Amino acid sequence: MQQQTAGWDPATSLSEQAPGVYFAEGPASNWIVVRDGTGFILIDSGYPDDRRHVIASLRHLGLEPADALALLVTHGHVDHTGSAAFFSESFGTPVLCAPAELAHVQGKEKHQVTLGQVLRRAWRPRVFRWMVHAIRAGALAAGPATQAKAWDDATLKALPGSPVAISVPGHTPGNAAILLPAAGAIAVGDSFVSGHPISRTSGPQMLHSMYHSDRAAALASVRTLAGVDAPVVLPGHGPALRIQLDEAVAGLVSQAGPASPGRRRK
Repeated sequence: MQQQTAGWDPATSLSEQAPGVYFAEGPASNWIVVRDGTGFILIDSGYPDDRRHVIASLRHLGLEPADALALLVTHGHVDHTGSAAFFSESFGTPVLCAPAELAHVQGKEKHQVTLGQVLRRAWRPRVFRWMVHAIRAGALAAGPATQAKAWDDATLKALPGSPVAISVPGHTPGNAAILLPAAGAIAVGDSFVSGHPISRTSGPQMLHSMYHSDRAAALASVRTLAGVDAPVVLPGHGPALRIQLDEAVAGLVSQAGPASPGRRRK
């Protein structure tokens, strides 16, 4: 299971999971590099303090950060947008997300677990350790990617890997998965994960309910992934999975307990 450690080495934490698709299992949150003959893109970018690791992972692959053709954001939580503002402001990298997530990524809305929600559970050692890591990783001081733009199908298709966005609302209002059809891989962000610092289990699982804007909607929408053909699953937390989405989704549904309807702003 993914651990929160001070050191991080791309030689051991970066792996090619499908042709041209490199999965970086970060200290507490993951990111993905997709490259082909036309260049490369990033999908998500960890916490703000993970910037050094993101850059290290690119240079480990012989890539220069300034050459990124885009940074795609599955959703606007700080552990996925940590380097978005930096890439946008430093290199002019286009930061793209789903239209329904744009206000969140730009900082005009907030759908994030609150410090109060975390403190109520901080007596649990795993939650406390995760909270300390998140604060040290810059979660409370992160700036939004104010220049982010909404993607469209044509813009995505022209990028390396020809990404296809799949709407999976619930974790956040505009949460999305990103399919890389030719590679047979899908970046599911936090639609579901394979591990998390506060979880005792590994394998496909929903995040703790406090992380979702709407837990019932998150579980309902993840069911739509069941028909997608992508045997390489790249989650936002935990290791990569070699599993058919039908199987993963079936497991998620069987694990889920009763969910209360209604959206909870965070």
